[in-house]
Amino acid sequence: MASFLFQAKTIDGRMIKGEVEANDETEARLKIRSKQLVPLKVVSRQAQGQKAKAKPIGFFEKKVNAKELQVFTRQFAVLVGAGVPIVQSLESMATGGRSPLLLKTLRQVTADVEKGRRLGESLKLHPLVFDRMYINLVQAGEEGGVLDTVLNRLAIYIEKSVKLRSKITKAMWYPGIVIVVAFGVVTGILVFVIPSFVSMFQQTGRELPWLTQAVIKLSAWVAKYWYILVGSFVSAPFIIRSYYQTSEGRKTIDKMLIEIPIFGDLIQKSAIARFSRTLSTLLAAGVRIIDSLEIAAATSGNYVIEGTLMRAKDSIAQGKTVSEQLRKSKHIPEMVSSMISVGEQTGAMDAMLSKIADFYEDEVESTADAMTALVEPVLMVVLGGIIAVLVIAMYLPIFEMAGGV
Repeated sequence: MASFLFQAKTIDGRMIKGEVEANDETEARLKIRSKQLVPLKVVSRQAQGQKAKAKPIGFFEKKVNAKELQVFTRQFAVLVGAGVPIVQSLESMATGGRSPLLLKTLRQVTADVEKGRRLGESLKLHPLVFDRMYINLVQAGEEGGVLDTVLNRLAIYIEKSVKLRSKITKAMWYPGIVIVVAFGVVTGILVFVIPSFVSMFQQTGRELPWLTQAVIKLSAWVAKYWYILVGSFVSAPFIIRSYYQTSEGRKTIDKMLIEIPIFGDLIQKSAIARFSRTLSTLLAAGVRIIDSLEIAAATSGNYVIEGTLMRAKDSIAQGKTVSEQLRKSKHIPEMVSSMISVGEQTGAMDAMLSKIADFYEDEVESTADAMTALVEPVLMVVLGGIIAVLVIAMYLPIFEMAGGV
């Protein structure tokens, strides 16, 4: 028997840690549930020790590109499907043309498999390259004797995930770039243009309008403390990211993001598309519904959706269906819960989830295009308004002097 460390939630919502003896992770989870606990994380003591010895992942740690992983998975599926043994397949792919990290990982995995370790267990030792979903699918494929089929599904899943992530990233980058440019333009006007008007106004000795006085004061503050302003602007993304990496920060930011008009709609649809595609792929490969929901929750990308899926996972142990729990969430559309309900009744839940994923991936694409088209004029109007206020503030005294003459 092996020793497993776990984190679990009690009936009253408290978080506890402990240790249990079991033959495998499945048995360990069953033992934890028998103690009236909901297991959140279960890991063998041996794996925990190996993780502790591993190099920590830094802020800018290099990872394997998703596209490269997709190509490797597709090639692996072709070789396995052609009847080539796993060791020989891995050896043939552990050659040049791949990133150093993936090459090193493939060689280590090949060596482990040659020693008799199963492929899934070997992949577990490299979490920087293979995530939990990848490992679970490979293990399911090994157990069911359909590894080539599972690898093909994985390649399709990674390809669709990359496409979805790319669409969202492009939609987010444009407003970000415009905001940075706007910040630079406004700061430049305040620091270099406004002071040239101030000396001219001082020579007249006239009392300036309140708007002009406010802009001059703002310009003087920016000129004096520009390093604070620039430093805050540059460090803000890193501070927000560090806060987001905490459980409380992620909870707060994700709740706020999903409620924001326009952006929230995009985030909600992308989370639904992501968890539907993940859950469909896992269930089609024969992974247990409870494990599938837990993995799908982790890949959803939003705390609100993740929490809904985790509650759905817990409700299964009480004899309820997934759709029952999803209907309780305002962030899960009625269409989604209805289609999942049909899938549960007909035994074709993976097919229904795949259709949901297809629909919402198209929705994400159209929403991202619409958002980009809408954000562009809004940002231009805001930027133009700010510059207009600065210009008016500087020319008001000139107009007054012209009127007095």
